[in-house]
Amino acid sequence: MSTPFIAPPEAARLPDPYRPEPGVVQTLAARVRAALDWPAVIGTASPWVDQVRKNPAPFWAMESLLREYPITSAEGLALMRLAEALLRVPDAPTAIALTADQLGRADFDGASEGSPHKMLAALSASAISLSKRFLPGAEDEGGLFKRLGAQTVVAATVRAIQLLGRQFVLGRSIQEAMGEADTARKAQKQLRFSYDMLGEGARTEHDAERYQASYVAAIRAIAGGRRAESPEGSDGISIKLSALFSRYEVLQRERVFAELLPRVWQLIELAAEANINLTIDAEEVDRLELSLDVLDLLAARIAQHYPQWRGFGLAVQAYQTRALAVVDEVAAIARKHGLRFMVRLVKGAYWDGEIKRAQELGLGHYPVFTHKQHTDVSYLACAQALIGHKDVIYPQFASHNAGTIAAILQMARAAGAPFEMQRLHGMGEGVYREVLKDGSIPCRVYAPVGEHRDLLAYLVRRLLENGANSSFVHQLADTSVQLPELLGSPLERLHAKSALPLPPDLYRDAQGQGRANSSGADLTAPAQRAPLQAALAATPLLPVAEATAEQVDAAMQRLQAGFAGWNATPVPQRAAVLRRAADDLDARLPEFCALLVKEAFKTQADCIAEVREAVDFLRYYADRAEQDPALMQGRGVFVCISPWNFPLAIFAGQVVAALVAGNAVAAKPAEQTPFVALKMVELLHAAGVPTDALVLLHGAGETVGAGLVAHAHTAGVCFTGSTAVAQIINKALAAKPNSPIPLIAETGGLNAMVVDSTALPEQVIDAVVQSAFRSAGQRCSALRLLCVQADIADGMVEMLKGALAELRVGEPANLATDVGPVIDDEAHANIARHVERLKREARLIAEAPVADTLPRQIRPVAFEIDRVEQLGEEIFGPVLHVVRFQHSVDEVIAQINALGYGLTLGIQTRIDSRAQRLADEARIGNVYVNRNIIGAVVGVQPFGGEGLSGTGPKAGGPDYLRRFVAEPRLEAITPPLLLDGQAPAPALAVDAGWRELPLTERIATLRRAADTLDAPTAIALRTLLNAAQTALADHELPGPTGESNTLRHHGRGLFAVLGRAEAGLAAAVSALLAGNSVVWLGGPESARQLLLQAGLPAQALTLAPDAALPAVLAAPQLAGVALASSDAAAAHLLAQALATRAGAILPLVVAAGHVRQLYRFTAEQTLTVNTAAAGGNAALLAGMR
Repeated sequence: MSTPFIAPPEAARLPDPYRPEPGVVQTLAARVRAALDWPAVIGTASPWVDQVRKNPAPFWAMESLLREYPITSAEGLALMRLAEALLRVPDAPTAIALTADQLGRADFDGASEGSPHKMLAALSASAISLSKRFLPGAEDEGGLFKRLGAQTVVAATVRAIQLLGRQFVLGRSIQEAMGEADTARKAQKQLRFSYDMLGEGARTEHDAERYQASYVAAIRAIAGGRRAESPEGSDGISIKLSALFSRYEVLQRERVFAELLPRVWQLIELAAEANINLTIDAEEVDRLELSLDVLDLLAARIAQHYPQWRGFGLAVQAYQTRALAVVDEVAAIARKHGLRFMVRLVKGAYWDGEIKRAQELGLGHYPVFTHKQHTDVSYLACAQALIGHKDVIYPQFASHNAGTIAAILQMARAAGAPFEMQRLHGMGEGVYREVLKDGSIPCRVYAPVGEHRDLLAYLVRRLLENGANSSFVHQLADTSVQLPELLGSPLERLHAKSALPLPPDLYRDAQGQGRANSSGADLTAPAQRAPLQAALAATPLLPVAEATAEQVDAAMQRLQAGFAGWNATPVPQRAAVLRRAADDLDARLPEFCALLVKEAFKTQADCIAEVREAVDFLRYYADRAEQDPALMQGRGVFVCISPWNFPLAIFAGQVVAALVAGNAVAAKPAEQTPFVALKMVELLHAAGVPTDALVLLHGAGETVGAGLVAHAHTAGVCFTGSTAVAQIINKALAAKPNSPIPLIAETGGLNAMVVDSTALPEQVIDAVVQSAFRSAGQRCSALRLLCVQADIADGMVEMLKGALAELRVGEPANLATDVGPVIDDEAHANIARHVERLKREARLIAEAPVADTLPRQIRPVAFEIDRVEQLGEEIFGPVLHVVRFQHSVDEVIAQINALGYGLTLGIQTRIDSRAQRLADEARIGNVYVNRNIIGAVVGVQPFGGEGLSGTGPKAGGPDYLRRFVAEPRLEAITPPLLLDGQAPAPALAVDAGWRELPLTERIATLRRAADTLDAPTAIALRTLLNAAQTALADHELPGPTGESNTLRHHGRGLFAVLGRAEAGLAAAVSALLAGNSVVWLGGPESARQLLLQAGLPAQALTLAPDAALPAVLAAPQLAGVALASSDAAAAHLLAQALATRAGAILPLVVAAGHVRQLYRFTAEQTLTVNTAAAGGNAALLAGMR
């Protein structure tokens, strides 16, 4: 047995990855400028370009396809999405739906202007256009002829994508690929090949074993039982470390060296004995230092066993701001061990992902260049360095850029350095046809190998990178780009600023206005990790005294006395206090992370995200308050009751929202986590919140919490916790003589993810594991139910089983830990009881192993159940239920809606119209498409549910502060409240057609009615209609690249309206504007006829006698009550009546019909779509400067 590999001590080899781009590129440019004669570069490259343009690539070549269907066009995106997904779909109905959805989004009726293949392009466009006519709508059944035609179209599309795949995949097996390589060498003798056995990175041990076997078989086939004369002159192989080990991560360092390196060593032994090249492919920025440590340790072993082998190497990505330092470090490793490496220099393949990661993590700068010209400069500087290290490095230059190739020839020949060029199979063949007319230039083809269905995500990434407007391949095919522009020196095109807003400026506009993004930390960077680790050792966790009943009362008296002064403080001053607190908290991130690890047992990654969320709440609510200062008049003393699962973020969000609105606040943290709350209150006091405007009161919910809710001075309650406790609070508030008292409640959820057969399994499993098991499943948003299309369920379940086995369950302070313990003994006992029940009643899929045995541990576990409705209650822990579905996916959404909860939902599909339709059907507050369902970001994904999941409005959303401020007054006649009335309720229903009608059409209908009325009433209604155009419209929200975030409004259902005359009509119109149906008690038939004649559907408005009030209030369809006055006595009676209902807490809208109350008639939904799911971020890459 070979000697095991031991992880060396971690030490930084490279500069900080997050440095200002302009300074880095200026240094690189200064280094390389003197080494190049750029006019000579243009002189060398110009004839190549002229010949390529005179003899364009064939129509099926990538360059030509990108010209006909650029990724900036609907057609290009449609074909890209089809290429990425279609071949993996096993069932005909879904394949038809996907093809119809994508082809239906684009216009394939003609060839592009100036196409060199006008006839072929026109023929292909006509064929696609004709095919579309045989396709049903994306989800229609269609007749027999249409179904048969659809199947033919899909079969032809599948065949076309397979043929497309052949242009970029050398062979489906290594034997087929080697045969193709031999054929290519007959035309160009200096060709060598580097075979890449492609696929997604491993998610399970089974995946890793499969990739390992594939690499072993490939090396043996390439060697063919012979020893090659030299690695430089023979074919070789490229391997991906993340394919050989599912946890190839910095924070799993010990496992990487113990488990991954023996696998790599087996491949090295085979390659070294065959004397062929083995290149380690590049990974993302966060694994770069780890990859160098791996290289160093493997090089030491190679020096012992194969010191004469010159075939080992790795790929270096020039788009990284540290690329030049990497080249020098690789050379230093080679010299240290007396070896010579083969180093492939590439531009880089994960640019869009690196940009998004830096934005999401709130880092100071990007680790990659944002300007293409800067990457080109870096490439030239790295090439110069590689040539300079010719004694220990054989450089391999991968480029399709004619100017770059000419520059490399110039530098390498001047230095007398051996080298080779590289190109991607299926790419740049025209340029290299010309370059390789010089028989002295060796060229290696990077050649993907594998089944087309496994390689299409890779194929799409190549399409995206090379379809970018700024790419040489794209511009080469565009004859309008003249030679001086195409071949101009990147050294003369340097920029003084990043091409994209830096992560701290993500939410600022072009003028720099707006809030700063919260600062994060990259745990994979030792320098950023160190302060967190130091704080963990230095930060104490101290006990917090519990408040007595007398102290609660005294605090409430003090807060009531302090309310007037704080409410009179100008809004800009209140906002400034919040911003000072935000800056302080931002700077103290390590300290607060340490408190969260110790008190809430969170992992460091979760802690960073939580501190940042609290900072974002402070800044966001400060901005919102200043946007409408006149509205920010408080109600009095607000009681804020927060949970233990987000003891800082939710606590801070509740408290500062109430404060900035003008209220005094009694803050009651969860009894499990009082100290972090205490430190947050101290921070707010230090920032300027008066001590008589904010008091912390720690204690049990049954005593302190109940005492606060019951106190006479309580003017509102903000609560996050269980649905059952929210209902108890609601009843207690309704019983008080001054009710209705606002209750803002965010409660639990039975959160589901629906997966159809177009979804990419690896993406699904990543999203499932994060959503179900991160934070030990102790998130309101955590995934509880995974609904998988039966056609793909077996494979998905196996992958889930393997992914569970790779989780590390242990000590939360350990950076390698994925899942820590649950919060307390009571939670542990409840979850454990459910798990034992499920082991009897359901089918166990898998449980994760335990790394560190600790109290209160629950092993992440998954079970399979038969039906959605078997999920009766929320299990607040790392427990996932899986159900298969064979029927319509719309039926699955209906079953999820029927559970009554409505917090989060995931949809995994490549059928865009299906995702949109399912989101529309879902009565769910936060819907996520093709990503995980946790981690909502303030102001980006406003968070909160409907039904049993909460009252709204959404935290971190534009309407949240409205619920904390004093309600408007509406003086109007109050109708009699016949709560002892005996009249039956009329037939009550919700008009789905009215709900689904676009807002603009609902406004137009109601405007027609308003236009027939007398001036005062008409003016009042038009004010509502005009306000609704903005207040109820969809709003696109800012956020990181690669996703869209839309805040949408929809009707809650059936509203009961109580009001007379114009006030009653305004209340009814308010409810109707939001998409609700209305039962108007005591409403006049003349008003109903007026609305019907304007086009309102008859079922959308029902009249009922006043005596039907009890029956209406008890109706199961009821979604809310609107009182068209500010009559306190009437509102009190209605609040008491509604509190007796079981189920969801319904809104009681007082002063209904007032324009400021419009927001209360809607349910909000945040729709988040991962727009980069199908291979990459087309919009970002297409616009790369």
